[in-house]
Amino acid sequence: MTEPHAPRPDETALSAATPPAPGDVHPPYPVGLRLRGRKVVVVGGGHVAQRRVPALLACGAVVHVVSPVLTPALEGMLAEITWREGRFTATDLDEAWYALAATADAEVNHAVVEAAEERRIFCVRADDAREASAWTPAVGRHAGVTVAVLSNREPRRSAAVRDEIVAALVDGRIAAESTADRTPGVVLVGGGPGDPSLVTVAARQALASADVVVADRLAPRELLDELAPHVELLDVAKLPRGRAATQEAINQVLVDRALEGKRVVRFKGGDNFVFGRGYEEIQACEAAGVPVTIVPGLSSSISVPGMAGIPVTHRGVAHEFTVISGHLPPEHPDSLVEWSALGRLRGTLVLLMAVANAGAIAAALVEGGRPASTPVAVVSDGTMPAERVELSTLATLGDDIETRAIRPPAIIVVGEVVAVAHPEAYPGVVPGAHPAAHPGA
Repeated sequence: MTEPHAPRPDETALSAATPPAPGDVHPPYPVGLRLRGRKVVVVGGGHVAQRRVPALLACGAVVHVVSPVLTPALEGMLAEITWREGRFTATDLDEAWYALAATADAEVNHAVVEAAEERRIFCVRADDAREASAWTPAVGRHAGVTVAVLSNREPRRSAAVRDEIVAALVDGRIAAESTADRTPGVVLVGGGPGDPSLVTVAARQALASADVVVADRLAPRELLDELAPHVELLDVAKLPRGRAATQEAINQVLVDRALEGKRVVRFKGGDNFVFGRGYEEIQACEAAGVPVTIVPGLSSSISVPGMAGIPVTHRGVAHEFTVISGHLPPEHPDSLVEWSALGRLRGTLVLLMAVANAGAIAAALVEGGRPASTPVAVVSDGTMPAERVELSTLATLGDDIETRAIRPPAIIVVGEVVAVAHPEAYPGVVPGAHPAAHPGA
């Protein structure tokens, strides 16, 4: 006769000390662990642990690492984790809620799994998921949604599916309207140098949440085609003309629409605060009592030269770079730039909005002490399909811009880093880089 509490013949009873058999075909039960303030033990101090620990810390877990040695990256986290230097013992799991066996020693990992089973602690085994009582999913997050994917111990497949889902959430192919922040106010969004693939995830999220988008000419235009039909799109170029009038009109539009209870995205090229007048817009909103959120963008001053293969610093060549607005010529009474001081610098100069005044700027730099033979690169339409890179020197920059019909938008890079990227065009300009010249590199 069957005992009252015995399992029926069609039930599977697994005790705490009996892990699932390797051939177990039952799928895992997905669950979200809330680890804040709870002890989690990571056994192993290598690269697997190095990948797992930051995510555990981000969840608020109290992370204990057991290992004879740690990678340098994990050593850098010692202020955030507890490290017991030595080999694993079963008592390391006392009071733990969750464990990860992440060593390169199969016997140690097996011992961790056994000790966890005895204590009824779920345990991940990095080298053999069949013995584990838990699996680590591929995790992605977007707008308050956590996506976790498990695909029967196939981590590459899990990661690929995770990436597809998150990408679909970001670009709107999967709608998640209820998760978007709809708080009325203004969001200043830096759109990067022009290529729409270089905008941040946060920028895409902001655009997806907008009721109104006020867009600059240099903001990635392709992304505007992805806006929902209800979104009001205002092109800055169509606002009243004149530099001051245009900025005042932009400020007023941002304030007016936000006070109507709408979420307004101010969409700029580059970064909001690198010659983008972003803080003027913040001041206007603050004066009107309108809340403002900042989404930084990839500045064209670094990203455009970088995408063109030109570093703005290089060991033994340039220890600093300076970003300058060239929209006013050196002798203009409103110019705030000390061109003579820049001429004495040895590092890289990155000039924005300087095409029209390039010849006068080059002459001022030479007069200030920069050699006329200094290499120069002009990158026009940076990161875009029409990108072109023209090489020159300070001596010939003004003439070269005219004869080669270079037009804005363009970034001008002045300095020996141009010769680093194009040594064939400037033979002998850059000597051999000496490691001692830049010990921190």
